[in-house]
Amino acid sequence: MHFVPPSREVLAETLLAAGPSAPTLCEGWATKELVAHLYLRERSPRVGFGLAVRGLRGVSDAATERLASKHATPEAYASLVAAFRAGPPKASPLRIPRLDEAANLAEFFVHTEDVRRATERWAPRALDAAYSDALWEHVVRQAAILYRGVDLGIVLVSPHGPRHVAKRAPVSVAIVGEPGELLLHATGRGSHALVTFEGQPDAVALLTTADVGP
Repeated sequence: MHFVPPSREVLAETLLAAGPSAPTLCEGWATKELVAHLYLRERSPRVGFGLAVRGLRGVSDAATERLASKHATPEAYASLVAAFRAGPPKASPLRIPRLDEAANLAEFFVHTEDVRRATERWAPRALDAAYSDALWEHVVRQAAILYRGVDLGIVLVSPHGPRHVAKRAPVSVAIVGEPGELLLHATGRGSHALVTFEGQPDAVALLTTADVGP
């Protein structure tokens, strides 16, 4: 199944409902910066390259800020959300479903929650089982990279049974949660992820202060 098109729709609707100045979980970004980021990463190779190379991140950030400032009014913001919703250009490799899935499955889920969970009142979404399974497969593939800065063994545990040893070490912590919640934790959004921990208290305390994420 291809989950990115409906995920794009949900993200676009979430952004529209929030408006241009709503908070997000992305440090320093309101919703207008977030949608500018989403638009540029699909349409500007220079910005996309800047996202991938730490030393060029300033190029990406500057372009995002410029585009966001031009779309700060509700009308302009809505037009930028519509442009994101329309998808990448026809010549983009992201028009290939498999590449689109690899690039945007986790991106769209996480950024939807970045908007939803930045408010005081939110509840987790009920996800389709196949969609949840796809998120599990993604977090399993990326976990070793996302937890590379943690000086602990990491075991990811789904309540439905699957377990994945992401990193081995003499002392380990198991992180238990639905796949989407595990993905949010693994991408550095631990304070807003509905997960529990199993392990020695000092190891759990170390994990809660560790550098987790891309």
